[in-house]
Amino acid sequence: MTSAASSQWARLLKNQGTWVGSFTQVSPTGEILQDTPSEVALTPLNGGNTIRQAIRKRPPDQPPSETVLEYSSLGRGVLFSETGAFSQGSIQRSPVSEFGAELGLIHNAERLRIALIFPKQPSLGSLTLIREHLAESAPSHRPELSVNQLLGTWAGEAETVFPDLQPPQTMTTRLEIRPAEPGTVSQTLNFGRSPAIQSQGQVVDSTLQFGQGSQPVTVLCLPGGASASFPTDVQPGQPFFLEAGWLISPTLRQRLIRTYNAQGTWVSLTLVTEQKVS
Repeated sequence: MTSAASSQWARLLKNQGTWVGSFTQVSPTGEILQDTPSEVALTPLNGGNTIRQAIRKRPPDQPPSETVLEYSSLGRGVLFSETGAFSQGSIQRSPVSEFGAELGLIHNAERLRIALIFPKQPSLGSLTLIREHLAESAPSHRPELSVNQLLGTWAGEAETVFPDLQPPQTMTTRLEIRPAEPGTVSQTLNFGRSPAIQSQGQVVDSTLQFGQGSQPVTVLCLPGGASASFPTDVQPGQPFFLEAGWLISPTLRQRLIRTYNAQGTWVSLTLVTEQKVS
């Protein structure tokens, strides 16, 4: 195993333990469809060189299910950030096959994961929100995210890792979200020294719709301080991204961004950790 691959494996091990929580099925418009209690155990074996993953679910009015996997290497579609945050999913989008990804954030003894599936169509087909805590700890109770909680200026740092395992890149970030005309917000995003990206979003219930530009984006506000951002309809020949956000406290937020280029090829994974400064 190369040093870069070894580093990725060490980051996977930051997820070891038994995670208790639930898999919540959410419609593409944000409606809660079903909540299934779950337990996911990640156990190192063979001196930490193998991981055993046992997934147990207890769906309502159905018998429990268990899936057990063992692996000693990571697939091409998986990457981990320094914190243990990770994403796994499609490395190439094709309009004739199912496309999707899971994005997982970790903070102390809690994890938040979001799985987004596009079933042979340009628009989102299903979303699963997974909220977990280590079995020996108590979960934090966070309200459903609202647009108002995101208003303000957020400053932080981004770490970007790449599928070819080239050295990570870090840069500062700044995100300003302000109320604009009634029912809208303005957003200004800065990554490092790159030019600012400005956009305007329409607030529809617990959803933000950014319709400008070559790739319109939908942001769903979800339970537990979570958010999911994805293309409203994937436009061929245009870059796009999938994002999971987590408002851990009123002034601390993490975002994990899986980016695809204009050819639909996965090119990077970025973890943003940001603090509300005003």
